[in-house]
Amino acid sequence: MELESVKRYLEKQGGPYESSVDSLPERFFEPFVIQGIKVDAVEPGRVLCSLNVPPRLLNMGNSLHGGATATLVDVVGSAVIFTVGARNTGVSVEINVSYLDGAYVGEIADKNLPQ
Repeated sequence: MELESVKRYLEKQGGPYESSVDSLPERFFEPFVIQGIKVDAVEPGRVLCSLNVPPRLLNMGNSLHGGATATLVDVVGSAVIFTVGARNTGVSVEINVSYLDGAYVGEIADKNLPQ
């Protein structure tokens, strides 16, 4: 890839690498990532859920994409806030995710997120 095409890609100036993200409906990304999630338990300050890893969330190494994992942590973590009676969750300012192992298609990714 020539340097000028990298610049056009990043600046969205057309060409074969132009992003189509702007044409997507609002709040498209969160439902795209969390579709298929199963809530296994909910209690004050705790949400336990699982997700059978779908092909749409894979990275180039055929494991669950780190961005999808971070989105799951953000969305499910925000849901935990509702379990203690909050009316809204605000905005995540900092998310720290430790990636210990890959999750592959068909595997169940369990997330236990205490508040």
